[in-house]
Amino acid sequence: MAVMAGVPTSPGPGQVPPAHLRVTDQDREHVVEHVKAAYAEGRFDKLEFDDRLDRAMTARTHGDLMPIMTELYGTHPVPPHRPMPAPIRPQTVPNSNELLVASAAHLLMLVGIPIAGPLILMLTGGKTSPYIRRHAVEALNFQLTVLGATILLSLTIIGLVVVPVLWMGGFVLSVIGGISALSEKRWFDYPLTIRLVK
Repeated sequence: MAVMAGVPTSPGPGQVPPAHLRVTDQDREHVVEHVKAAYAEGRFDKLEFDDRLDRAMTARTHGDLMPIMTELYGTHPVPPHRPMPAPIRPQTVPNSNELLVASAAHLLMLVGIPIAGPLILMLTGGKTSPYIRRHAVEALNFQLTVLGATILLSLTIIGLVVVPVLWMGGFVLSVIGGISALSEKRWFDYPLTIRLVK
């Protein structure tokens, strides 16, 4: 389904309505490029830019993205004279800054900045880079899970013995996550993690 027209087409028999289809990082980045171009042209102010950028980066379905494109171009397709951003292939390699920041989202746990570290990176670098956002969100969810498990386990005697093991495992997994982000692995998923943040 084309997001650019801003208007969903009618689904065929047995098909999921286009607006309900899940979006990919390519789709989000594509819309972000148009939002940035419109802001550069002075079509809206910084607050409006931040709002549209945030909505694009957190979109889950095409129905979330279509209103943004409709605000930019109405119900018509993108004007033919506007050059379309080059399609972003799944194999696109993040730049070196993205790799470092994404890796830091995992490794900040080792230097005593769990939760706050990836949260800050998610709210800053994650606004313009899906790669950073995905790693920061995953690290944040894992560290919240470790903290929650620590609190619950501390209520029992056996749990007090398990907590140090839990944190040692958490440090090891954080290192693996940081290395994965640096080695250009697209995503890293922690095991046994409750994903509260999307």
